[in-house]
Amino acid sequence: MLKIVSLFISFCFMVSLESHAWDLGEVGTFQFEKVNQNVYVMHGPLSEPSVANHGFMNNPGLIISDKGLIVIDPGSAYSVGKEVLKEIKKISDKPILAVFNTHIHGDHWLANQAIKEIYPDVKMYGHPDMITQANGDEGLIWVDMMERLTEGKTKGTKVVAPELSVNQGDAIEVDGQHFRIHSMIPTHTNTDIMIEHVESKTLFLGDNSFYLRMGRFDGSASMLGNIKALEYATDLNMTAYVPGHGQTGKSDTAVKPFLDYMIRVKEVVQVGFDDELQDFEIKEKVIGQFDDYKNWEGFSVNFGKHINTMYLEIEKTAW
Repeated sequence: MLKIVSLFISFCFMVSLESHAWDLGEVGTFQFEKVNQNVYVMHGPLSEPSVANHGFMNNPGLIISDKGLIVIDPGSAYSVGKEVLKEIKKISDKPILAVFNTHIHGDHWLANQAIKEIYPDVKMYGHPDMITQANGDEGLIWVDMMERLTEGKTKGTKVVAPELSVNQGDAIEVDGQHFRIHSMIPTHTNTDIMIEHVESKTLFLGDNSFYLRMGRFDGSASMLGNIKALEYATDLNMTAYVPGHGQTGKSDTAVKPFLDYMIRVKEVVQVGFDDELQDFEIKEKVIGQFDDYKNWEGFSVNFGKHINTMYLEIEKTAW
């Protein structure tokens, strides 16, 4: 009888969380889900920033320590950060002690502002080049971009960059919770860090990995470097992997599909390059070999760009 009552209470609690989740209408409802020991993730929409999703699109992470909370990539804007904070309060009312930002792309860190406003003493960590770029033109570009893409939904957002730099091999302790930094730049950008939560064996990949979504590689990126980083991440044998976009899972779901995609792109581009084809000719010839990815968000927009990026990298290595 006690077991039945306990199950009923748990069910009611979950229903209550769901019914009071952040509601973005047709985009969906969003709340933190437990993915590992003391680790929660709010899995954001897979779509690009828009009026409908208010610019929210990434996967904010949350680790609960004895006296406080640690947040990974709180989101894309001041307004988004306030909603993420509301969802955090439903999990724990402990103060936020630290924030980690995985890379320069603003959809992951512009919500720092909302956290800093409430917790002015919070420690914020990021790659040194991410900090430099965020405090320069790149940070302002992202503020303007998010406001434009959401038609003003993110208005009021200001740059609040991390102030503490971390790099490959660094070990950080926050209230008894231990974190290791893994950084093999350039990968998705030249500012990426992957954050390992030691106690739970969870790895926050940032945009080094996606699931059911294709991201872009900017001018600072390296697809070849990204391949090496994800092979390295797989070898860490974590119990949970959190991609920057898409569902958390084991390495075979949260890492392998995107890694396999990039390896396949590398293989077909190498063959086409050796046959003296141009990148657009390679795309037309091989696109049918990627049917298992055609329904990933952003595939049609990014596939040709990925072919071009890989082509330029292979061409560079051939010099």
